[in-house]
Amino acid sequence: MDYKTIKANGSLEMVIKKSRFICHAYRISSEIEAKEIINEIKKEHYRANHNCSAYTLGLKQEIQRFSDDGEPSGTAGIPMLEILKKLELVNCLVLVTRYFGGIKLGTGGLIRAYGNSAKETIQHIGIVESHLLQGIRILIDYQLYNQLENDAKLYQYQLENLVFTDRVSADIYIRIADSASFINALNNRMNGKITIQTGEQTYREVDYLPQK
Repeated sequence: MDYKTIKANGSLEMVIKKSRFICHAYRISSEIEAKEIINEIKKEHYRANHNCSAYTLGLKQEIQRFSDDGEPSGTAGIPMLEILKKLELVNCLVLVTRYFGGIKLGTGGLIRAYGNSAKETIQHIGIVESHLLQGIRILIDYQLYNQLENDAKLYQYQLENLVFTDRVSADIYIRIADSASFINALNNRMNGKITIQTGEQTYREVDYLPQK
């Protein structure tokens, strides 16, 4: 199953009506890890007025948690969680540290401030898509290697782990849904003069480019 998450850990600070909103975003793998990070941020920013958080876990966002940490109910954690849900990000924690600047923002202002802080931080860091790919090992004779290279360019896949012995071996990784048709097509193009072995399935990340 494919999924999206943030490209890396990172942070971004915004100032809204003299209040500092410092958003921290992390890739996480468990609730234990999420809670440890939240506690670390609270210790680091113990003078802050609030350290509000939201996170999702699981490839279908099965686990969803949030905390307003003293802000009015529904004005901090939920807006951040809604950003994670809207962007379909998994295994991701966002935590916004607020240093109050003396001007009250009101319910709507808080919702916008926390939501925008999370959204802009995620946009600043970037999003990746992780695709589950099928590994395929190819063994061919030398006279067919140029044809294999041309196919790689034409169909936009990478030849990896190239080894030149009595034959040429190479690994490629393609979408699982395309693997059966790809193997059949490759066999036909090479007139059966190729050995194909299926290997392990693995996740590979690419930059997410939203459709315009």
